[in-house]
Amino acid sequence: MSAEMDALVAGVTGKLEALEAALYGLKQVNGRFTTEDGLVTAEVNSDGALVALRLDEAITALAPPEAAQLILTACKQATETAGAQRSNIIATLNESLAGPGAQPSGHFAPGPDSARRSS
Repeated sequence: MSAEMDALVAGVTGKLEALEAALYGLKQVNGRFTTEDGLVTAEVNSDGALVALRLDEAITALAPPEAAQLILTACKQATETAGAQRSNIIATLNESLAGPGAQPSGHFAPGPDSARRSS
């Protein structure tokens, strides 16, 4: 193989590894938040879906609207934590894909019909 082809294969392999790492990282995302008073703990998965909600027994002493607000706050904060983790993973992926050898913006990678005859 020529040095040019070796470099191309290495670049593609590096980008594939970065993509695989990002996909794995996205599956591992988990947001968790506990309110300051410790009455509510919410946990969301990588999709932002609530997977766990722990309520301390002391929450029963609160008025329903107050308890509901604590639950919503914990869920929102857990979702924001998971979102921040996802954003970091995507930012890392973007940096990897835009690294050395990336196509300048406005230019496309060669496709199957890119080998055209010169006129």
